[in-house]
Amino acid sequence: MSAMNAEKLAAIYVKIRDARRDLAKKDEELKAQLDVVAEQLLEICKEQGAQTIRTPHGTISRRLNKHYWTSDWDSFFRFIKENDTFSLLQRRINNANMDQFLEENPNLHPPGLQADIGQTIVIVKR
Repeated sequence: MSAMNAEKLAAIYVKIRDARRDLAKKDEELKAQLDVVAEQLLEICKEQGAQTIRTPHGTISRRLNKHYWTSDWDSFFRFIKENDTFSLLQRRINNANMDQFLEENPNLHPPGLQADIGQTIVIVKR
């Protein structure tokens, strides 16, 4: 590929990336507006003691969201092991730790391990 083609493609890439950034900014603004409206709707549901409110535009549903975390992973993991409650954890491999493990242990391969490795292009503004 010639330098001219790379130059044109880099310009196109930067233009598209900047357009996506602008769209993301606009999306953040819209999300903030939605959050304000959602808070007001939640207050209306609380005031009415309602879990759902039907409107011509759709049914408003009040839901309870729960999110758990620990401030002490060592103690929490000991608890998991002692009570054999590994189902409390998500099945996910820490990519950075696995990468380091494989580099440090080239002869050890965890069973069933799969990898999706690809390359990307990054263009930094000058």
